[in-house]
Amino acid sequence: MPSDHDLGTAGDVHVFPRYLAGLPGHADPSFAPVAHWPHHHLEAGLCQLVVASPDHRIRIGWFGDDYDTWVISAAEDPVSPPRWRARINQNTPPEVVEGLTRALAEEWDADSDTFLTSPSPYWTDGVRPLLEAGWTRKPPRSGVVEIVSPDGLAGASINVVYDAPDAETVTLWAGPPGWATRAEAVFTARTPSHLIAATAAALADPSPVIRSTTSLHPRLAELAQLTPVQPPRPAVPTPLDLRRAAAARRPTAPPARSTHRWTTSTPPPPPHTAARPGLRR
Repeated sequence: MPSDHDLGTAGDVHVFPRYLAGLPGHADPSFAPVAHWPHHHLEAGLCQLVVASPDHRIRIGWFGDDYDTWVISAAEDPVSPPRWRARINQNTPPEVVEGLTRALAEEWDADSDTFLTSPSPYWTDGVRPLLEAGWTRKPPRSGVVEIVSPDGLAGASINVVYDAPDAETVTLWAGPPGWATRAEAVFTARTPSHLIAATAAALADPSPVIRSTTSLHPRLAELAQLTPVQPPRPAVPTPLDLRRAAAARRPTAPPARSTHRWTTSTPPPPPHTAARPGLRR
């Protein structure tokens, strides 16, 4: 049986934990919740696509090959500076980004501003899904609290002594250090706690994601559990299916010929015909 980490044969695999799956060459899951929002394709500059809410208060920028692949922000109106911003790099699985975009899509309404609310005064609210999943909280060092997954391959860093509204205070990360292996989602200080929590919940989601072995970074493949995606097995035929199949294979009998039947009985005499009267003279 091939090793869990054998990438010699191309094919699809389930990757667990999902935060080690990386970017599969597309970002479809991250944009699926906002597929109905206006899409603006840009011809010049680093940003290739902007998906905006109908009132342009929420913007999701896609930078493709740039290190910060997604830049997501929200403002009080279309022309005001962002109240908060999240930048997410090219190693982050789009299924994790989907946690944030889905929360935004579900909350947005022309009369809603829940995606602009001030963050909770309790920093634990933003990373509660990680704590509930059993991730370990480490003692603060230099004003930074670390939350680490049981395998030590993912976590969160929270700056609890920030003093600037645009300071980047929360970082969700996964994978070993390195430009091609470390995933990061960085949030500024005024990001609503429940939106950070939605992203953290997607990060800690125990369900695996599917990747092609050709898209996996070898280092991440070594650390993850890979299970080949098995094609669906054909359904077992039922007794009724077997009878129908047998009937379909059975040759059709030729039609019976029409033959004259012989009998020994005497046919009845023909009916008596009255004599016609002769001509009178």
